[in-house]
Amino acid sequence: MVRLFLTFAILCGLYNEAYDIYKQHAFDHPALRNHKIQMKPSVVFGTTKTTIPNNGTSKPITSQIWSKSGTCPKGTVPVRRVSREDIMRASSPSHFGRKTPRRYDFLDNALKHKGNFNITAERIRQPRPKDRSEAILIAIGYNYLGAQSDINVWNPPGVQFNDYSSSQIWLLAGLSDKFETIEAGWVVNPHVFGDSRTRLFTYWTKDSYATTGCTNLLCSGFVQTTTRFALGAAVEPVSTPSSEQYHITVSMYLDPNTLNWWLTCGDNVIGYWPGNLFTYLKHSATAVQWGGEVYSTNVRKKPHTKTTMGSGRWPSYLYGEACFHTNVRIKDYSLQIKYPPYLSEYSDEYDCYSTKLNRETYRAEPVFFFGGPGQNRFCP
Repeated sequence: MVRLFLTFAILCGLYNEAYDIYKQHAFDHPALRNHKIQMKPSVVFGTTKTTIPNNGTSKPITSQIWSKSGTCPKGTVPVRRVSREDIMRASSPSHFGRKTPRRYDFLDNALKHKGNFNITAERIRQPRPKDRSEAILIAIGYNYLGAQSDINVWNPPGVQFNDYSSSQIWLLAGLSDKFETIEAGWVVNPHVFGDSRTRLFTYWTKDSYATTGCTNLLCSGFVQTTTRFALGAAVEPVSTPSSEQYHITVSMYLDPNTLNWWLTCGDNVIGYWPGNLFTYLKHSATAVQWGGEVYSTNVRKKPHTKTTMGSGRWPSYLYGEACFHTNVRIKDYSLQIKYPPYLSEYSDEYDCYSTKLNRETYRAEPVFFFGGPGQNRFCP
């Protein structure tokens, strides 16, 4: 059930309110009634980064605009205020900030293969979602304990009011028709936020988006611990073509001592998804995706949606023009942070949104570019 944060709270920035960390909405979830809050992870994801030669360097975003005037008081967490107008834009309060159900048929085979089967052929054989389009880089078939990347930040133009466009990381586990996922990155979602600004977001579900999970803190589940970052707050500055490029470093990783999945943004620990929320994800993920997603009821229809993905430009435009993930990393049972040994590219609608895993020189680490304009002469 969506929580309306309309009750009294301490003002914490222009658009956020401060809530007692022990009274946050996460603990309304039945699985967390007796949950003891974990204030910080017992392990860190760590970092193994590469400076890509001859490929430009983007600048990290390490804070949010609202926090420059001060953070929330100790013992509280910043929560973006949700207005009645926000809720009224939804078809019903229970659907506000929720994704529609879907399948990931390749997950069934992921349990049988070890990361080396043809994901493109697998995806093409299966029915594709009627209202979503992904352009992704995917690692599959192993037990993943974490994932990370630097996500290039843009404000994609032309996102239609009832659509959304995200650039994110997914960790998935389970079966095709009953999978679990945790997700994080940035999104432009006018229907939820009432504007077209680029915002930090998270998501989770334990039943293929059918009845559980939501965006950010709109339902119980995610436990926030930071006083410096607010989920749903704007991410600024954003990249512009042929000019400065910016990124956020997003990490999601399993704490082996508590089985909670932690989320960090740069050096800021945001909070965690308690392991009690999940069945399959309680111990590891079996697939990781990096890339973008567009939601629209006009995906795979004529006329196609004009909602763009990433920067709105084709991946072949490369650095400074197209959106990218760089410093792509996973952690597995070896406990080493490393570039994934097996990767596949995939796009649901290659003429609308596409991918390009590009290596500038033979010594350079690949950079994953993705996105596109949506409706165009090849995607009518």
